Amino acid sequence: MQAKLILKDGTQYAGTSFGANVSIPGEVVFATGMVGYPESLTDPSYRGQILVLTYPLIGNYGVPDKKTWESGKIQVSGLIVSTYNSTPSHHESLRNLSAWLKQEGVPALEIKDTRGLTLRLREKGCILGRIDFGNRGLTRNPPVGGSRTDAESVFSDPNLRNLAAEVCVKKPKVYGHGKKTVLLLDCGVKQNIIRELIKRNVKVVAAPWNYDPFAAKLKFNGVLISNGPGDPKMCGATIANVKKIISKKIPTFGICLGNQILALAAGGDTAKMKFGHRGQNQPVSLIGAKKCYLTTQNHGFEVKKVPKDFRPWFINLNDKTNEGIIHKKLPFMSVQFHPEACPGPTDTAWLFDEFLGKI
Repeated sequence: MQAKLILKDGTQYAGTSFGANVSIPGEVVFATGMVGYPESLTDPSYRGQILVLTYPLIGNYGVPDKKTWESGKIQVSGLIVSTYNSTPSHHESLRNLSAWLKQEGVPALEIKDTRGLTLRLREKGCILGRIDFGNRGLTRNPPVGGSRTDAESVFSDPNLRNLAAEVCVKKPKVYGHGKKTVLLLDCGVKQNIIRELIKRNVKVVAAPWNYDPFAAKLKFNGVLISNGPGDPKMCGATIANVKKIISKKIPTFGICLGNQILALAAGGDTAKMKFGHRGQNQPVSLIGAKKCYLTTQNHGFEVKKVPKDFRPWFINLNDKTNEGIIHKKLPFMSVQFHPEACPGPTDTAWLFDEFLGKI
């Protein structure tokens, strides 16, 4: 079936459907990674977004078992690729990408000029858009409370919703065993963050974004603030609870959205980026060490103001934006990239050991 990707500025791209035939709005973003589409599609940080993959051939190794995904389902609102391969060849493949997308009700289009689309997004910045089947397809609006007018649903901004609340666990869940306990504030955590922690022999308590561990009288030794989708300023309860956590000098580590939340809790500030960082090939430098790491990233907001008593820890070598902060004396630190990778390079997995060393 033929359909269109329609941008809010009026630009239209014709495409061929290979997913569910449903019309859906979202924020159109691009990712530059060459591999890892199953992990990317299931990453909760993509909630509410229509993802454009710049690598031209997608689907060639199919879909692996659910145990390797980053969450229990596809999180993107829609998918755009240049060329879709319907005949995958890989020993872990259980089905092709099209079958998976259709089963989960996620639309996907094959649009030949993804290069031109990506250049437009780089020039104009991330823009609201819609995969549109006209009257031929069903319409699926964003999962928000209350009713929406037709005009609102055509181009709806997911960043105006509390996306972390949509993708987090609904009640605390325990993973692994160990003498030390890490409280994981789940704002949309990738499962490989949990896997990296439990293989280091700690118990992980994953709790909802607005969980107050002191009211719950939980005993824990350190806190990890997870990645997640959307504007960090929507996570007011998380910011308030992190303020209490760092006031008690409890070792704290933030990843991606967690980097922004830690900065806000400590008195810093964040801002929306023009088109963000998404992919597995973002170079960052450890400040003062003359070391460069290749990193996996997925975010549209950045730390704009480093809080008092913190210092910049990493910097992006492409655009010089902040990639992490660390307290000058106390055991608080965070990074904008993903040290757990999946997909991507494992250059910075040592940061988990650095955090647990503080505990």
